[in-house]
Amino acid sequence: MAVFFRLLEGGLFPFRIISICWLVLFCLTIHPSFAAEDGYLINRGDRLEVDVWQEENLHAEVVVAPDGTFSFPMIGVVTAAGKTVEQLQTLLKERFEEYIPGPEVVVSLKAVEGNLIYVTGEVTRSGPYVMTNNLDVMQAISMAGGLTAFASKNNIRILRRNADGQSTSIPFSYGAVEDGENPETNILLKSGDTIIVP
Repeated sequence: MAVFFRLLEGGLFPFRIISICWLVLFCLTIHPSFAAEDGYLINRGDRLEVDVWQEENLHAEVVVAPDGTFSFPMIGVVTAAGKTVEQLQTLLKERFEEYIPGPEVVVSLKAVEGNLIYVTGEVTRSGPYVMTNNLDVMQAISMAGGLTAFASKNNIRILRRNADGQSTSIPFSYGAVEDGENPETNILLKSGDTIIVP
C-alpha cells in the first residue's frame, strides 16, 4: 500500500486515474438507490421515472396509486406493484411495441415512499416508517425511539399480511435478542409489516 501511494506522489498520472475510477465504482455500489432497485418489489406510493428513448413526450415521473397502478401516455393503465423495476421495464417495452418499433424503455426508482412498515404501542414514536434498505425488528424499534418504560418487551408481535390476504402473527422477544439469545428471531421486515409493542 505504501508503494502505491509513493507512485501516486511521484506523479504517475495513470495510477491516479485508476484510483479515482475505483473510488467512483465503490461509491456507486453502496449508493442506496442502486441497492433499492436490486430485486426490490415496487409498492403502492413509490415514485418512478419512466423514459422512452428518443420520444420526448414519453418521459414522466409517476406515483404508484393505492390500487398498484399508474397511467402513462399512449399505453394507459399499467400495474406496477409487486413487480421489480426490471419486470416493469419489460412489461412497458411490450406495451409500447404495439405503437413504436423497437422502443428503448428505462424505468428508475426515484423514491421508495410506499415501502412502509408500522410500529405501534409502547414505543417513543409510533407510526409509519419508510424502509430504504433491509430493516430488522430491532432496527425498526430503534427508529421508533426505542421502547417505553411500560413496554412488555418479551411479548412483541409482528403482523404480516400474506399474498393470500391472510395475516400471520410472529412473536418477538426483545429481551432475548438484547441478551444475545435467539438472534435468528430478529427477522428482516417486509413492506406492510406492523410491529405491535404491548
